[in-house]
Amino acid sequence: MRIAMFTETFLPGTDGIVTRLCATLKHLHAAGHEVLLFAPEGGPETYESARVVGLPSFSFFLYPEKKFAFPRRKIGRALKAFDPDLIHVVNPAFLGLGGIYYAKRFHLPLVASYHTNVPTYARHYGMSWLEPALWWYFRTLHNFADVNLCTSKAMLQELEVHRFRNLGLWERGVDVERYANAKRSEEMRHRLCGGDSTNKKILLYVGRLAPEKGIERLRPCLDQFPDVCLAIVGDGPHRAQLERVFQGTQTVFTGYLHGAELAEAYASADGFVFPSTTETLGLVLFEAMASHLPVMAADSLPTREVLEDGDAGVIFNPEQTEDMCRAIQLLLYDASVRERVRRRADELVRGVDWAAPTQQLLNHYEQLLSRRVPLASEVVRQSRS
Repeated sequence: MRIAMFTETFLPGTDGIVTRLCATLKHLHAAGHEVLLFAPEGGPETYESARVVGLPSFSFFLYPEKKFAFPRRKIGRALKAFDPDLIHVVNPAFLGLGGIYYAKRFHLPLVASYHTNVPTYARHYGMSWLEPALWWYFRTLHNFADVNLCTSKAMLQELEVHRFRNLGLWERGVDVERYANAKRSEEMRHRLCGGDSTNKKILLYVGRLAPEKGIERLRPCLDQFPDVCLAIVGDGPHRAQLERVFQGTQTVFTGYLHGAELAEAYASADGFVFPSTTETLGLVLFEAMASHLPVMAADSLPTREVLEDGDAGVIFNPEQTEDMCRAIQLLLYDASVRERVRRRADELVRGVDWAAPTQQLLNHYEQLLSRRVPLASEVVRQSRS
């Protein structure tokens, strides 16, 4: 199969979309499929067997640390030369417009996938008035697609409410081997704690530092647990504000960690905290669970889906400081709770790698191709000229 993909974010950036995309490209390559990937410039020219076409980029105010791109004419030339069977736009916003346009122009099947719940971010940036317009914009883009894929059942239900059409599921995955086999390190513990970690409990956060993540809500709890170090792994536009909020506490900002170093951080912590309620899935939850690290997470429908309503992690109300402190007490100090949620998490992630979600994606592709009315090859060729 020849697949043309458009993504708003790619390497050297790091987030859940990039993690999923890199894993998918790896498994598509292993299965013998060809991929042409359009992405903002700055990344590698190839990844696995995929050729990457980088396009001039710009900054967007909701994601100032990331680069985005608009479509260019060279996309059409590259697509003609590649002659794809279908187009997949990943999280379409800017560059994805090109994928939508050329899918219609070249009469190609179009798949879209929804990964970031951008409309809800408007509330956290003081622009609630913008949320209805954002829902309209993303619904309009996605409803051009023959199939719209969601990363969780909870998100699928939300998109149904907002009148997105042709919905399907593209489920979770995690690099189980990398995270399950990482080793606890005293050196990493000292790094996460900003010094001597003896007799300390390390609570780990991994992700983007932005207002919608709700990280500052943890600040009052640190006063109640003087032996808890909060290790914040990641970066973003909210970092300077968070450094002011957590000043005077045992909080360490490491910046981004990658690969084996990130896996070692998971393995060296005592608990993982996920304070966001705006995620469509939360891949870092699976990374923590695969690392045998007990998890506490803010209450939301995607979180409840991942953590099985609390069987695989401690769920807390992010609006109530007392409930967050209760969750920390259970997660870090109650041995029976730690063992219970960790055991169930281990069972959940044991068979969850990226092979199954990639096969699920291929099934969507194949079903879409099989149900489209075939066009005479000469007509298709003329339409692409």
